[in-house]
Amino acid sequence: MDLGLKGKVVVITGAAGIKGSIGETILQHLAAEGAIPAVIDRNDRGFAYIEELQKKGIDALFCKTDVTDPKQIEAAITQIAAKYGRIDALINNVGVNDGAGLDASYEEFMDSLKLNMVSYFVTVKSALPYLKASKGPILNIGSKVGLTGQGGTSGYAAAKGGVLGLTREWAVDLIKHSIRVNAIIIAESWTPAYDNWIKTLENGEEKLQSIVKKIPLENRMTTPDEIADTCLFTISERSSHTTGQFIFCDGGYVHLDRALLTE
Repeated sequence: MDLGLKGKVVVITGAAGIKGSIGETILQHLAAEGAIPAVIDRNDRGFAYIEELQKKGIDALFCKTDVTDPKQIEAAITQIAAKYGRIDALINNVGVNDGAGLDASYEEFMDSLKLNMVSYFVTVKSALPYLKASKGPILNIGSKVGLTGQGGTSGYAAAKGGVLGLTREWAVDLIKHSIRVNAIIIAESWTPAYDNWIKTLENGEEKLQSIVKKIPLENRMTTPDEIADTCLFTISERSSHTTGQFIFCDGGYVHLDRALLTE
């Protein structure tokens, strides 16, 4: 299916994670569709990723940015707009489950909110004039933690819950500009970070199997490729009348009856 993303300037935050991370996978899928990815991230890996794409003849841009700093986000959006003259879509993908729980300090809690939610607000606010001109969609990457809780991660849970609230609020605010705003909800996805976390546990393999058994569809984790495909479809014109939605790419993890899992 041609998603019609060829030549579209798509801003994506948090896409310079480890190879195989959700953000990096979305970046590669955007490039494969012929879009022009503009990456906003603080990690220097972004330079290598963009250089790799450019060597293949793919137009792309990396703006090294600490997204907890509003001025750096504004500067990145200005740089992107100066190079391309437009922004056709925005994917807010930053997310770190940082474990800022009830035992965290006020400062640690606020830092979690700044990274995982406030950065979304600042990025959208900065890009909005260009999105209004292009009627470009906004996609927020959410987490089941914002709906189900997890324990021990108050900052991340509050931030991801807030992202869902902002998704609906912006969908209402921007409908008069024909800007669609949606969120993808992720539950359990096998990423390098997840693999690293499992390896830190004394009973890691046992813990992994207990998690996988709770995923109704095929008792397996969602792949980053499946998430990327859902993201690209959602920002494309193939999804042209979808707005204000929470789209669950989770193998039924959040909603389906656990009676399905009875052996």
